[in-house]
Amino acid sequence: MTGAAKSGIGVLLVNLGTPDAPTPQAVKRYLREFLSDPRVVEIPALVWQPILRGIVLNTRPKKSAHAYSQVWTDKGSPLAAITAEQAQMLQQRLGDAALVRWGMRYGNPALGKELQALQAAGCERILIAPLYPQYSAATNASVSDKMSEALAKMRAQPALRTLPPYYDDPLYISALANDLGRQIDALPFAPEVLLLSYHGLPERCIELGDPYQAQCLETSRLLKRALGARHLRIEVTFQSRFGKAKWIEPATDAVLEEEAQRGTRRIAVAAPGFSADCLETLEELAIRGKEQFLEAGGEHYATLACLNAGAAGMEMLEALVRRELLGWA
Repeated sequence: MTGAAKSGIGVLLVNLGTPDAPTPQAVKRYLREFLSDPRVVEIPALVWQPILRGIVLNTRPKKSAHAYSQVWTDKGSPLAAITAEQAQMLQQRLGDAALVRWGMRYGNPALGKELQALQAAGCERILIAPLYPQYSAATNASVSDKMSEALAKMRAQPALRTLPPYYDDPLYISALANDLGRQIDALPFAPEVLLLSYHGLPERCIELGDPYQAQCLETSRLLKRALGARHLRIEVTFQSRFGKAKWIEPATDAVLEEEAQRGTRRIAVAAPGFSADCLETLEELAIRGKEQFLEAGGEHYATLACLNAGAAGMEMLEALVRRELLGWA
């Protein structure tokens, strides 16, 4: 019997999404869904959709497909492969306490289908676990929107809980500090600077009340303290700017160049806001970021891996999930 058949409890791990293939056609399908979400692009549809369909979807897919092709693996998208591994390992840890599945907010596996699959397997109580440590309307709220959309199509609905943001949770900070510390110690050079790079947001989102930037800064403050007396200067930046709107700063690419020009020769970059390595870490940071730093005069550059399905990350995820299942399991 499955865990669900015994407990009636399911866990759905959720990450952002990925195209099905590193091709312009697949990327176009993915971007159409992603950039049509009003939580992601807060411009009235009557204004935005003509721009999206007439310009963005005719220019960006080819460039993005090339970026994806540089990080694609024999298991497919790194984000999908790692999220699948996280779900598999969490299932092993939880045993019969719950049935674990995974899905993507955009692309496949689709969240609505995964929710139905858990219900069909006998899960009457389901924990939705967005793997976003810091809350943003563009991520966490969008997952809630999609869950509500799926529930609206169900006559018999399961009971749902949602894993809250864990940006300041001691479990998360400890896992980050232990894992990043281990990686830093294993580098063939001693970095002078540790850059903590988070995904960016338009400034307008923060002005409207999104707590994301404040939560990123709090994660960084707690992480600095947890890393202790290492001889490192730690800086916080934001990456992945898109469009002409003003985004929160400082920008990762600009800081990499400025650090090298000011004389920093050895730098390590971590991405604490990402639960799994993906295009933004493997291509934007590890490939383009390295090129920017070295071309500007830097000498040694390393991108540190996300928690992924490593021991520290899985111990944290199991503990967070078990805590949220209290009273059910």
